[in-house]
Amino acid sequence: MSDYRKVLYSVDEGVARITLNRPEKRNALDDETIAEIRRALAESAKGEAVRVVLITGAGTDFCAGADLAAIERLSRGTVIENVSDARQFGDLFLEMRRHPRPIIAAVRGRALAGGCGIATAADFVLAAESAQFGYPEIKIGFVPAMVMAILRRSVSEKRALELLATGEIIPASTALEIGMITRVFADAAFESEVLSYAAQLAARSSSALALTKSLFYQIDTVAFDAALSAGVQTNALARLTEDCRCGIQKFLKKS
Repeated sequence: MSDYRKVLYSVDEGVARITLNRPEKRNALDDETIAEIRRALAESAKGEAVRVVLITGAGTDFCAGADLAAIERLSRGTVIENVSDARQFGDLFLEMRRHPRPIIAAVRGRALAGGCGIATAADFVLAAESAQFGYPEIKIGFVPAMVMAILRRSVSEKRALELLATGEIIPASTALEIGMITRVFADAAFESEVLSYAAQLAARSSSALALTKSLFYQIDTVAFDAALSAGVQTNALARLTEDCRCGIQKFLKKS
């Protein structure tokens, strides 16, 4: 839409595409960019035609992380101002997790620091084989703080701490091996593979996907019995959806 300045937003065939659009800054994140990503997510959550959300970056990189010029300006501000600014980014991660549709991050080039956080906060992370991931904040005396909550849920404790403490930049193949991302595709076929993956998800039952995503993250930190109880409630609710009723009827007609 025309009132977006630093992201591009469009919907086509059930896929809402959010493109970080600051290629001259390697799609670095300032407060306006974060606000526009959040607005696009909210718009896609309400869009009846949207079945999948795809986040990409314009140019050669997915996202280089925070705009350090903006961080430097804020470093001269008050604690309250800095907490408020940081909370905007934290809220973005919460909104991605609570979004009713599956979110795919399609990563070309570098996904670093907060950019790596946005990528791995997505439900599915698809990477070109030449892509790179990492949290280099430690190298400038900064802390990869909010992204830590995502990384600890994706890889082993020891590997997560090593990535955070060393600032190591890893290739897509390593990120896949340690469980940080979902798939790696050849550079030449990346765009077509991403669209195929998104189309496959878009073809699934939207109600079943929404319930699956909600339950999956709901049981993230709860005890086993509480997770089973939540599963019972979701199981019962899923049976009552139109998608489930139609799906069962089609299966029974085939058998």
